[in-house]
Amino acid sequence: MYIFCIILILIASILIVLAVLAQNPKSGMAANFGASNQVMGVRQTSDFLEKFTWVLAISIVVLSLIATMTMPRENIARSKSAVDRAIEQQGQDNQNLQNPIQMPMAPASGEVPAAPEAPAQ
Repeated sequence: MYIFCIILILIASILIVLAVLAQNPKSGMAANFGASNQVMGVRQTSDFLEKFTWVLAISIVVLSLIATMTMPRENIARSKSAVDRAIEQQGQDNQNLQNPIQMPMAPASGEVPAAPEAPAQ
């Protein structure tokens, strides 16, 4: 069912692109150069294309919801584990940024610690 929904979404997506490209612009500069919409039933064709576009858009939304509900459990678990890994990695990165290097603290008595000696060669 999941694969079937995905295939229907792809088909509807292609059809909606074609329907939008086939529509005549109703305003703007391109509308001034075109013929009238009333010639030989062109107005009815544009009404059909507009309704067809809306039906396809609604069907894509509904099919997306159905595909999400029918998604196999393995895919859900795999995507959750990937998200969990990303969150853990982000938390580790943030922790490393907050404490990049542990610096020794100066003594509280006001004494200045001696400089470290150079290593013997």
